[in-house]
Order: sequence, then C-alpha cells, then structure tokens
Amino acid sequence: MISNLADHVARCVTGKTVLVTGGAGTIGSALARRLVQYDIKALRLLDHTEEKAFYLELEHRKNPLVRIFLGDIRDRARMERAIQGVDIILHTAALKHVELGEYNPFEVVSTNLSALQSLIETAIDADVERFVFTSSDKAVNPTNVMGGSKFIGERLVTAANGYRGIKRTIFSCTRFGNVLGSAGSVIPVFEKQIAQGGPLIITEPEMTRFFMTLDEAVDLVLTAMATSLGGEIYVPKMHSVRLKDLADTMIELHSAGRPIPVEQIGLRPGEKFYEELITDHEQTRCLETERLLIVLPYLKDILVRTDGQPRPAGPEDYPDQPGWTKELFSSKTAVPLNRSAVRQLLQNQMPSRDAKRAL
Repeated sequence: MISNLADHVARCVTGKTVLVTGGAGTIGSALARRLVQYDIKALRLLDHTEEKAFYLELEHRKNPLVRIFLGDIRDRARMERAIQGVDIILHTAALKHVELGEYNPFEVVSTNLSALQSLIETAIDADVERFVFTSSDKAVNPTNVMGGSKFIGERLVTAANGYRGIKRTIFSCTRFGNVLGSAGSVIPVFEKQIAQGGPLIITEPEMTRFFMTLDEAVDLVLTAMATSLGGEIYVPKMHSVRLKDLADTMIELHSAGRPIPVEQIGLRPGEKFYEELITDHEQTRCLETERLLIVLPYLKDILVRTDGQPRPAGPEDYPDQPGWTKELFSSKTAVPLNRSAVRQLLQNQMPSRDAKRAL
C-alpha cells in the first residue's frame, strides 16, 4: 500500500510482541505468515474455534515465537490475560456475514461492538503501543446490521485516541472491500455451487462490489500499523467488479465445460446494490496516494506534535506524499473490470489459495 512497506513494518515490529485476534481466520492467518518473516519477539494468535486453532498450531509448530491462544473476544478476563505484555494488537475477529447479521443483530452488537469496546479499554489499561481495527466498506452509509456495527466500531476506535489519557496506545482502522477467497465470501461459495453442478445463485447481475486480494488486505493492515498517528481510517483503492462478470468468469474457470445453470434471487435483506469507500463528509478530510486513501480523524482534539507543538495531521506526516482527494469512490460510478481483467485477477489469486489448502 506504501512504498518500502517492509522497511516501515520492520521498524515497527522488531523486538515487539504482536497479538492477532481472529488468528485462524483468512486475514488473521495471512497476517501471521507475513509477520513471522520479521524479527519479532513473539506472535500470539487468538481464535475461538478449536479446530481452526489446531490446524494453525500445526502450521506454526516449528516456530517457537508463535503461540496459539484459544479464547473468545467477548470474554474480558481472557483478553486481559492474552494482552499482558503485548505491544501491538491487530484486531480481525468479527461477525461479518450480512444476512446472518440481519436475523441475529444482538450477536453482531455483542461481538463487533461490546467486545470491541472492552478490548479497547483493555489495550489502554495494558499500555499497548498500537491497535489496528479491521472494518469494511459496508460501514460507509450502512444499510445493514453488520455495516452499522462497523460504522460504530470505527467511531469507537477513533475516539479511543481522545480518551486514552497518558497512555501511549495509537488506535487506527482499516476499511476492507471483499477479500478474494476469504472464508464465506462469494468466491468459495461460487466454487462449491459449480462443483455441485449448480445452480450458481446470484442476487442481481448488475450489482457491483469492490474486490481486493489477500496480499492487499495484509498490506493494508500493516500499513496502518506502521504509519498511523492516531484515529485514521486506511482505505485501499480497489477493483470494481460486476456480479455477472464474476459469475460468468467463475463458470469458465471451474466448470470444465459443463453447463452450469444460474439462478437470480434478488437483493438479500440488508444488501446494497453498490458499495462506497468514503462518504462525502469524509472526502473533506481524506488524503490520497496512488493506491491508498487515508481518512483523517473527525475529532479535532486528536493532534500530532512537531517540535513539541500540537497540530492536526496533514499530508506531510505520511509516506508517499499524499494529496487531498478530490473525488468520492463508489462501485456505482467506478468503471468495472472487464471480463479479461476479472479472469486475470482470479487466476492470480488461485496459487496462494491452493497453497493454503495444502497446509
């Protein structure tokens, strides 16, 4: 996401203890594979799913710096124990499925908000150095419970910079689109439906979504971790893809020439026809590089210091000489990838997914 990212990360994590919540998930486990390449002091991977944690332990069994923790982020006492001695928290654990969230809203509130606020307070009490929260483009003008929880979650994380007091913790957010091949996302669902001979179920053929690769997701989290001054939301510039183009390309790649019926079911509860990366209110305080948007905090009392003098953050404080953005970013107005580009995007992602399956 930024030039010389590896150097920035090395300076941030060398000799540090890092905790990744949701450590056995798609993003968490990918972060772990990247972090063990650095000279860290220790890496703690926490997850509440025993089976996934077991396979995660097998993957890292030869690395004495990696520890697998079983625990639920809703359990404050467990999290207080897990955070002892931690310098950096990368918080990826969440409930993320839109339709399930519409029918189970309080579960989403309990995990994505109540547990998050408890974790923020625990991090401040433990004097953690950095805390990165993974959000979603569904937090922008939300129309569903999951998106609403991420919207409020971003506000909780940003506000933490204002009331941390004398503690050093720097809180920041990342805002993901659809991560190609992540657990429960449309790619593996389509693959399974095609393998079963169909039907391949789509909501609206002209629906558009923003997509990013797993490597881009990891880069985004590490960029926020290494460069945040407090309160920012880091948003990648992503590819817009039409659902019909994605479905047709998946059939081409995985059907082995068999005819696969397609069933259209219409928008599901809480779904939007398109996604947005920033709001019109955020545009006025948003920085932009070639690959990245950085939404600066809305709270005026979150300041940086130069020569001891507090001031609001600006372009000069971030790598790659960002400027102020002049546009909104929406999958409704962005030119979607053509079929050839969609095919290339999917094919480029397949090797990393196949390698993960082989573990």
